[in-house]
Amino acid sequence: MGHKSSKRIRSGISQLTIVEHALCPLDARLSVVPNLAHEAHFRYCDKQGKRQSGTARVFCPLGLSPKDELLLWGLLAITLADPQTDGELHATRHYCLRRLGIINAKNRRGGRQYGDFSAAVERLAAVRYQCDSLYDPLRAEHRRMGFGFFSYSIPLDEASNRAWRIVWDPIFFELVQAAGGYLRFDLAVYRQLDTASRRMYLFLSKLFFRKSVTPRLGVKDVAEQIVGIAPSVSTRDKKAKLTECVKRLTSQGVVRDGRIRRAAKGQFIMVLHRGPLFDRPIAEPTFESPLFEPLIDLGFDMTGATRLLRRYKHGLVREWTDITLAAHERFGSRFFKKSAPAYLTDNLKKAAVGQRTPPDWWSDVRKAEQRATAERAKKHRAGRQPAEQLSENAIETLDDVHRSIFSTFLAAGQPEEVARANAERYQRAHQRRPRANST
Repeated sequence: MGHKSSKRIRSGISQLTIVEHALCPLDARLSVVPNLAHEAHFRYCDKQGKRQSGTARVFCPLGLSPKDELLLWGLLAITLADPQTDGELHATRHYCLRRLGIINAKNRRGGRQYGDFSAAVERLAAVRYQCDSLYDPLRAEHRRMGFGFFSYSIPLDEASNRAWRIVWDPIFFELVQAAGGYLRFDLAVYRQLDTASRRMYLFLSKLFFRKSVTPRLGVKDVAEQIVGIAPSVSTRDKKAKLTECVKRLTSQGVVRDGRIRRAAKGQFIMVLHRGPLFDRPIAEPTFESPLFEPLIDLGFDMTGATRLLRRYKHGLVREWTDITLAAHERFGSRFFKKSAPAYLTDNLKKAAVGQRTPPDWWSDVRKAEQRATAERAKKHRAGRQPAEQLSENAIETLDDVHRSIFSTFLAAGQPEEVARANAERYQRAHQRRPRANST
């Protein structure tokens, strides 16, 4: 095992149904807002080969940025690159950002990128996703599903070198881990595109996997449902935005040829041809243990760090490395009789044979971090006042008819009054909104 600190992860991984629609509005002014509820429609074929319509609803208590999708798919690829993955990722922000190519491997701190990463993780962790016809590759059928993306646990100290813990939602992780449930794509190409073109790239990657030419795609549906352009935007501006996307995708080799043409008065379609990018295989995600960085921080050289990872189970190394880092940050270097590396090595040797358990103070640190995480979420939710106060009759009607929507907002962490108001407002918007046109 070697440590290749300059290696970026070369491929991202996304979920096959989710790439068929936008997770939030493309305009950040509309998406990075509290208590966002986004709805999108998509088309699929059932077991009989008949075209059907599906609806996805994304509830975002802290809002969601289109840029957050890079972290979502990138962190998923990093997690799945580990052949022994258990659905959790323990890594520093620096490791994640470096592997995704967002910061340079030589920069020890990410500065603004650290803050952006933290904010994106908090937004993504709050998301609840519902779909009435999501494809389940394990059962080979479309099913109603609801899940989050992940939960997280982070150190209290913003300057800490200790690992962040990302725990993927088991239903979501099961979907993307199964054969036929995920889409692998070139992360370098994805990173160079703007957010609108990124969504187009993933959608087209799914189509081009089987066909060299797309079916006739309605410009309105592509713009609104896949790219996330607001319905209020004019048809002319939608055409212009999609034309720009096609140009950027052509420059990256995603599309070889494509154009938008008029199908009827006020209606436009587009047909795109597969580009040379798909003539070469997408690289398998490469695994680089996130444990190297904290071990180096503790004073191990590469040879010593590699020896530990070969000798002991990674879960054990992960736990005692975190304990050692916490001891150093909490008590200072005087805590160790000899050195931090000696402390870690001794504890691993004895813990591996059942002669050592984590110290009592470690449990206190973990509990304090859990309380701080809960308090941070509480502060985010506090002060989110409903836009309007519902009458008792309206609340009773909401409880009787729209219980699932209300429950979803509650599950996302919203206070009860806010959840009721948002569920009612969402239902009114849903009643006014027409179903998406077929393509």
